Amino acid sequence: MGLPPSLFTSVQRAEDAHNSGLHVPVVQRRVSSTSAGFASTNGSRFTIDGQVQYLAGTNAYWLPFLMNNTDVDLVLDQIQASGLTVLRIWGFNDVNTVPSDPGTVWFQYLSSTGSVINTGANGLERLDYVVAAAEKRGIKLIVPFVNNWNDYGGMNAYTTAFGTGGSTWYKNKRAQAQYLTYITTLVSRYAASPSIFAWELANEPRCMFCSTDDIYNWAAETSAFVKLLDPNHMVTLGDEGMGLTSGVWLPYWLIYGTDYWRNLQIQTLDFGTFHVYPTTWAVPTSFVPTWITSHAEKCRSAGKPCFMEEYGVPTSSGHCSIEKPWQQLAFQTAGIAGDAFWQFGTVLSSGRTSDDTFTVYYNTEEWTCLVTDHIATIDSRQ
Repeated sequence: MGLPPSLFTSVQRAEDAHNSGLHVPVVQRRVSSTSAGFASTNGSRFTIDGQVQYLAGTNAYWLPFLMNNTDVDLVLDQIQASGLTVLRIWGFNDVNTVPSDPGTVWFQYLSSTGSVINTGANGLERLDYVVAAAEKRGIKLIVPFVNNWNDYGGMNAYTTAFGTGGSTWYKNKRAQAQYLTYITTLVSRYAASPSIFAWELANEPRCMFCSTDDIYNWAAETSAFVKLLDPNHMVTLGDEGMGLTSGVWLPYWLIYGTDYWRNLQIQTLDFGTFHVYPTTWAVPTSFVPTWITSHAEKCRSAGKPCFMEEYGVPTSSGHCSIEKPWQQLAFQTAGIAGDAFWQFGTVLSSGRTSDDTFTVYYNTEEWTCLVTDHIATIDSRQ
């Protein structure tokens, strides 16, 4: 059987770039041999080790940037003890200048004269440790490849290195060639690990006032490319859920460059994601219930799970009182298969982890409300 059209397009794109002199690996198709421990989908639910279950998780984007293994172990021990299953971390850390401090972690140096992927002690070896440590504890990781935002480099680091290419980042041939090279390195490195829950194309991809074709075509081709490298792991877009076109508030509009329903139907994307930040988006908290159920409806129609992978409000708004009803609604709504609050906090050897006012710290009253009680509810009804 030949490659499906989307896979052929992705492979052809890599071959064309390679043949034109861009440094893009031409990969061989792997044969799927999904084994026990790999996460998968079952209709609009997730399955791990043959068990169909609702999954609770959190975000600790900074975990692979810690140089102290003891700190990494502490975080993962606390997450495991809490009963959380899914942890989302950054799989990118892009720079345009190599840090002089060997204690500063960076994963990829981007330059028009030659990019470098750092596989050393302050590079991907840090991610190696996190993946191995998570696997020992049965924790599943969501790993994005690039950031829409400038934090830790992001798409802007590619633009700084390669220019705009006269178009959007999603159609910039030189940027995309290096992006595929990085994906190949990362995915090949962990393709055999059951600790990877899913590969994520980007953190919160947007393209303001662009045609939705830009992100759609990029997502279809890139997800097919990832599936070619690694058919055993799930792939998702990592978007905020914008572009539902069924509401009056701005997040429903297409101005962010994403058409949620259209993207959800991409064959090589296994599940949908959406985020919930009413204060950041300047919408009332009353906006949230319909936002959750609208995404659930789309995912049910597509026959895929929805994962509420980021949500939160500032401390001043009241984490427990505001976010707990969101958790309850997500858990009770068919089509929503899991949630991951933003973000996990604890005390490391260097002190408290960063508090962006959305942080929920381990072993606090807020933790009991949003984690301990949430896990107990899930466990009692599954």
